[in-house]
Amino acid sequence: MADSNTTKRMLAQTLKQQMAHMPFSKIRVSEICAACGVSRKSFYYHFRDKYDLVDWIFRSEFISKVRPDRYENAWAFLEDICAYFYRERVFYSAAIKIYGQNSFLESFSEAMEPFMQNFLRQIICSAHNSEFAQNFLTDAFLCSLVRWLRGPDILPPERYLDHLRQLLVDLSHHILFLEGIDTPSKKENA
Repeated sequence: MADSNTTKRMLAQTLKQQMAHMPFSKIRVSEICAACGVSRKSFYYHFRDKYDLVDWIFRSEFISKVRPDRYENAWAFLEDICAYFYRERVFYSAAIKIYGQNSFLESFSEAMEPFMQNFLRQIICSAHNSEFAQNFLTDAFLCSLVRWLRGPDILPPERYLDHLRQLLVDLSHHILFLEGIDTPSKKENA
């Protein structure tokens, strides 16, 4: 089993290196194998195709290691998620651009949805904790995360999260104002 994981990690590392220098569509399985000294037969023993390898990287490096219950609060969890994606931004910014039948973006969104919903459940007050709100904000956050990773000048995770935190605070104050509920700033000015 250890040999199998070693081979998978070698293939994964090679693919990541290649994705840093060329579009995914131009990378061939034969090139991945040649670069790390693994036979095509061995590649296909472990993976259906290069799309499967991309998915394995995401699932083995991220999904299998993310445990929301280890965190004291939702923001700490989100900070770790963003720090991971920032460290691996070269790979993920390329992976997100994979379109078509085996789109990584679909797999990414599907896998991230439960994490985002858990995060949002913790930060949204119960009055607005409807299924609609969960779905809307999950979609919005995932789109924002994808846009962040695709950007040419990606913000450090701390700045990205500061912007997100400020946006949520501003929105909550605006909603309370529209509903006629005093906000802390209104009470201080009185």
